[in-house]
Amino acid sequence: MMPEPNSYRPIISGATADDNAMACLELGLKMFDAQSRGAPAAILIEPIISAGGVIVPPQCFMEGLRTAADERGMLLIFDEAQTAFGRIGESFGAIYHGVVPDIMSVSKTLGGGLPLAATITSCAIEQDVHDKGFSFYTSHVSDPLPAHAGLAVLRTIANENLIERAREMGDYLRQQLETLQQRHEAIGDIRGAGLLIGVEIVKDRQTKVPHHQLGALTTELCFELGLSMNIRRRAERGAVWRIAPPLTVSHDEVDRAITILDQALSESVDKLARAS
Repeated sequence: MMPEPNSYRPIISGATADDNAMACLELGLKMFDAQSRGAPAAILIEPIISAGGVIVPPQCFMEGLRTAADERGMLLIFDEAQTAFGRIGESFGAIYHGVVPDIMSVSKTLGGGLPLAATITSCAIEQDVHDKGFSFYTSHVSDPLPAHAGLAVLRTIANENLIERAREMGDYLRQQLETLQQRHEAIGDIRGAGLLIGVEIVKDRQTKVPHHQLGALTTELCFELGLSMNIRRRAERGAVWRIAPPLTVSHDEVDRAITILDQALSESVDKLARAS
């Protein structure tokens, strides 16, 4: 595993986002090279590291991965389960970063609620796989029901301009969160792309110490008030809400969510202050 290019928690204090990212890349490649037996296979990455706290790697990092893979004879694979089909305001994370991988894995949005996944690759790689006689079978391979659902999803995304809508609503959601940040010291960082946004909760913005207790308490209260929140809590990655509403979310729904989050944060902060 490579160090994540997290500009909010850089491995080099005071470094720019690009310098921090390239330091992570250099360190990660050195670790790989030191352990490799000379038969490297692939580099696998989420274009936006969602489960790690919605970390958006700088373009230089992604370009560096492409170069590193080429130099070592490795494939570059993008796990686009969460970034494909419009959520981040682009069709794919590959387009967002301007970097072409060798393989993309896609799922989730593609099925519109049904279990559907796909692998996208180049003609050359597909032909190589075919020539080597590789076969892949599952009980539901090429199942017509989810395939029809996938086609319907793709038509809907195109016909209803949902990629553009994800950009528009993502900008609006971020603006509302930034306004909320001005009222709550506990909101340390807001990051992401389109309608995939991370909000990191801290004890104070100077030390950036994660406030796991506040994050958990606020998440529970949000649910009681009618807002389902997904929080990622790990010591090395902070307490981060992963916000990914439907691509069809409305301005009124965003406003309602922000109102609930505002109330839940205020009440949670007060509750912890009384308990201390």
